[in-house]
Amino acid sequence: MKHPTSPEILASGIRRYSGERASHAHEHVQIMFALQGRMELEIDGHCTFADSSCGMLIPAGVEHGFLAASEVRMFVLDVPPLPGLDQLRRFAVTPACRASVRQADAGLQIAQLLQAPRVLTRRGIDLAQLDAALAGRLHQPWPTARMAQLFFLSTPRFHARLLELTGLTPQAYLRGRRLDRAEQLLRQGMALDASALQVGYQSASALSFALKRERQFSTRQLRAH
Repeated sequence: MKHPTSPEILASGIRRYSGERASHAHEHVQIMFALQGRMELEIDGHCTFADSSCGMLIPAGVEHGFLAASEVRMFVLDVPPLPGLDQLRRFAVTPACRASVRQADAGLQIAQLLQAPRVLTRRGIDLAQLDAALAGRLHQPWPTARMAQLFFLSTPRFHARLLELTGLTPQAYLRGRRLDRAEQLLRQGMALDASALQVGYQSASALSFALKRERQFSTRQLRAH
């Protein structure tokens, strides 16, 4: 199916939602995905959702309602009904989609969303949930299978969806969270060996090597700031 590359944008921006809205319809097409949280949707009588990994294109005139917890942040584009925008479509939120939010080019924003691969209904990955689980247990082993279990996904599916969502493999994502926490602890004055144990490295030298390789600075430089 061909899509228009640069249709007129009626509205574009980040919107906050909370609570429930009864079924309604718009005269325009609405394209959305979550920046924070998850929105439960009922579209044309079918239950689905939009989150930070899966977005929705809702054609003009299609009845839909939603339920959102407080402070759900959605990126939303309102677009006139045009050929190619008349099919309900669920799409993967790629890194390019998320990057376009920070740009003021509405044409680029919609082009990225329309080029995103179509996906079937599936379980999403809530990065806030993943980060919270990791944060309290960074000192523990976190094989990819353990992360996948948080979302009731197989290891290969979790790997593929996290890579699609963040551009990082599960272990690269975990390494980033560990080094972020290590930087914080070292800046607060914690000893290198103690910091290493807190974030899951077996020794001070292993953590020091990882910081130099991944972040290009030494523990001495961290403590100087």
